[in-house]
Amino acid sequence: MIQQETMLEIADNSGVKTAQCIRVLGKSSARKGKYTRVTASIGDIVCVAIKKHLPSCQLDRKKVYKCVIIRTKYPVRRPDGSYVRFDSNAAVIIDNENNPIGTRIFGAVARELREKNFMKIISLASEVV
Repeated sequence: MIQQETMLEIADNSGVKTAQCIRVLGKSSARKGKYTRVTASIGDIVCVAIKKHLPSCQLDRKKVYKCVIIRTKYPVRRPDGSYVRFDSNAAVIIDNENNPIGTRIFGAVARELREKNFMKIISLASEVV
């Protein structure tokens, strides 16, 4: 569950280390009740602001970028009844065509990205869980 102001690890070699979620795209908080914040899960797209980066990073720190969530600490339920959760909240920076900016993906990636058509990220990942 990623919401506004959540800090994310960036799991690619674009040069960015951490980023802060500033908006969850494609969802609205039209629910009534106690908890009305918009949250993102694995495979959802969020807007981020870069917080920490390497000196050799080519991305501008003052711009807003789109990311796709690849790992969350919050457990995700699968159709067979099992749950999957990771040690960190991680994302990959993408361009307008939903292709990753980096050329390598570090760490494991959830299988739910295949259903959301992020096949380039799946193919670059070292492990799909």
